[in-house]
Amino acid sequence: MLIIAAHGASRRDLGSNMMIDTVVVAPGGSAGSPVTGVSWPSIIAGAVAACAMTLVLLAFGTGLGLSAISPWAGSGVSATTFKITTGLYLIVIAMISSSIGGYLAGRLRTAWEGVHADEVYFRDTAHGFIAWALASVLGAAVLATPATSLIGGTAAGVSQGAVTSAAQSNGPMDGYVDTLLRGDPAAQNAGSNSADARGEVVRLFTRSFRNGGELKGPDRDYTAKVVAARAGLSQQDAEKRINDVVTQIKADADAARKATASLAFWITASLLLGAFCASLAATEGGGLRDGTWKRRR
Repeated sequence: MLIIAAHGASRRDLGSNMMIDTVVVAPGGSAGSPVTGVSWPSIIAGAVAACAMTLVLLAFGTGLGLSAISPWAGSGVSATTFKITTGLYLIVIAMISSSIGGYLAGRLRTAWEGVHADEVYFRDTAHGFIAWALASVLGAAVLATPATSLIGGTAAGVSQGAVTSAAQSNGPMDGYVDTLLRGDPAAQNAGSNSADARGEVVRLFTRSFRNGGELKGPDRDYTAKVVAARAGLSQQDAEKRINDVVTQIKADADAARKATASLAFWITASLLLGAFCASLAATEGGGLRDGTWKRRR
């Protein structure tokens, strides 16, 4: 297809001769290109590779984490160090897996003939970003189950099966109720309805703290009476024990909230850095494929 170049064209009247510059636009150029600007096979390949690499690095990180911690006092890393290290490792996982996926998406994409260099750069960047987005969606939908199974299976291997089964059958408030109702085994005078009382206290605590509240009014008075009868305490000591347990529940809930917020921030940072690395790696892969990498540099 021949197009008279409006820019850069020169007409020189050399007697009867006239020179007109022409530009040849090959198929795939900016003038109605039949070749699509998105190469989905390369994007899917990059996304799958990124997901696979993420799973490999997660498994490796789980092994490192279990090697670094210890149930014995004075052994292993501290909780703060472990949290920070885990967050940094999430960023490393995102950078490595996203870079590999983005590079493959750029390197394997279909060639674009006659497309301006700036347009090629934009398309490569978009390929890397879309590959990262697809990998993130696939990771959330597919890798969540094997990753959870991997971590859960490792934890189950550390603990005994009977203890794990017993812990799974208990509710979140059972440990706190155990603290409430613990008494002197030699002087314990629990009645025949102790199991019913325990279940009722568990339900009272669960309902009261579900929305961030606490025991109030009749519920608190009843719980104090149950604790006093079950643990062999005076009413005043039972009230004090309830206050201590409520304070512990709030402290644990606050610690869990902070840990969840910190993990959310680390995940956000890793996702953003992953998007950047995938986009950058795709431009590098596309430049190497087209032989324009050195010229870009």
